[in-house]
Amino acid sequence: MFVDKAKIYVKGGDGGDGLVAFRREKYVPEGGPGGGDGGDGGDVIFRVDEGLRTLMDFRYQKHFKAERGEKGRNKSQHGANADDMIVKVPPGTVVIDDDSQEIVADLTRHGQQVVIARGGRGGRGNIRFATPNNPAPEIAENGEEGQERWVVLELKVMADVGLVGFPSVGKSTLLSVVSAAQPKIGAYHFTTLTPNLGVVDVGDGRSFVMADLPGLIEGAHQGVGLGHEFLRHIERTRVIVHIIDMAATEGRDPFEDWQKINEELNLYNSKLEERPQIVVANKMDMPDAEELLSEFTRQLSEVSPSTQIIPISAVTKNGVQELLYKIADLLETIPEMPLVEDLVDLAERKVYRLEAKEADDFTITRENDTFVVESPSIEKLIKRTNFSTEEAVMRFARILRKKGIDEALRSRGAKDGQTVRIGDFEFEFVEKE
Repeated sequence: MFVDKAKIYVKGGDGGDGLVAFRREKYVPEGGPGGGDGGDGGDVIFRVDEGLRTLMDFRYQKHFKAERGEKGRNKSQHGANADDMIVKVPPGTVVIDDDSQEIVADLTRHGQQVVIARGGRGGRGNIRFATPNNPAPEIAENGEEGQERWVVLELKVMADVGLVGFPSVGKSTLLSVVSAAQPKIGAYHFTTLTPNLGVVDVGDGRSFVMADLPGLIEGAHQGVGLGHEFLRHIERTRVIVHIIDMAATEGRDPFEDWQKINEELNLYNSKLEERPQIVVANKMDMPDAEELLSEFTRQLSEVSPSTQIIPISAVTKNGVQELLYKIADLLETIPEMPLVEDLVDLAERKVYRLEAKEADDFTITRENDTFVVESPSIEKLIKRTNFSTEEAVMRFARILRKKGIDEALRSRGAKDGQTVRIGDFEFEFVEKE
C-alpha cells in the first residue's frame, strides 16, 4: 500500500529539574550550594532517508515524544541532556503545521534534517541563585516544557519524468516496457491508484526516474476522482510526458483530451504550465490512429507549435526508444530540482524563528471575586518555579511586585485574602505590610 499523507503529533522532551543540594565534604564547613542544573530535553528531528518511499510507518505510529533531560545532580553536576529523537522520512516529504497550515520544511535530499519540535531547557539548580546576601539559597527551577505540535506530512514523489493523461491511455504499459517496474495493468479506469516509480535505462549510459501517476479526470484540481492525490506528485517532476490515446478507443477526441489535462494542471498550479512537456501519441498500432494523429498535429500546431509529438505503440514498442532519447536530451537542458511552489530555498529555511524577548505586558480581569491575570511570561515562570520551598515562593512574589502586578491588582480593588488566578495556578492576595 502506498501512503502519501499522514497527520502526527510531535513533542520535544521536557527539560530536567534543577536540584537543591548543599556541599557536605568533611573538611569544608558551610560548603554552600551544590545543586546542579537539569539537562535539556531532546529535540524531535526529521531526517531524510532515501531508502524510504512511502509514509506507511506513520499509519501505525502517530505520536513522537523525545525523552526529557536528566535532573540536576549534587556536587554541582549538570544533569545529562536527553538524546534527540530522529524520525526518518522519505525524500519529497513536505511538513505542514496543522494549526497555521504553514509549510515548515520541504525535505528533498538524503541526509537532510530539520528540527520540528525543540526540547525544553533544563531548570537551574540552587548553585545558580547564590548571592552575597543569600549564599545558601533553597531555590531551584523546574525544567522547561518541550515544544509540541500536530503536523501533516505530505509526500510528493521525486521523479525526473511524470506520465500524465486520462485513465487507460497506456501510462502503466509504457512504464512496464521501459523499466523493471511492474505496475498493475487492466482494461478499466483507475487501474493505477498510487504512483509507481521505475528507473529507465536509455541505453547510451544515461538513465532517469519515471513515475506512472494515477489518471486525471475533469475537476481533478478540485479533488474530483483522485484529484489532489495525483496532482501533488506531478509538482516534483522535471518533465511532463503527456500520454494521449491517439486511437480514441474510448470515443474521446485526442485534442480535447490534451486540452482538458493541461487545463487541470494549470488550475491546480499555474507554474505547471511552464514545465517542459512532451506529447506521446500512443496506440499507433490501432486502426484510424494515423488519421487522428494527422488532425491532432494540425490542431496542436495552432495553439502550441513548440510542443513535441512522439508517436509510439507501448504494446509493440515502436517509437519507444526514440521517446527515451528525447526525454534524456530534454532532461540535460533543465535544472535538476525545479521549485514549483516558489518556496525560496525552503529546504534550508529554519523551522523556528528567533523568539522575541517576552514583554512584561499583562491584563487583569475579574470573575466574581477572583482576579484573573493573563501574562505569558508569568505563566511560563509558574511552570518553572518549584513552590515546595519558602524561598521560591518569596522569589515569585518579588517578581510579581517588580512587574507591577501587585500594584495593578490593588488598583483594581484586590483585598487581603481574595483569590488571584494566573493560568492554572491560584493563590491568595496578601497586602504587603
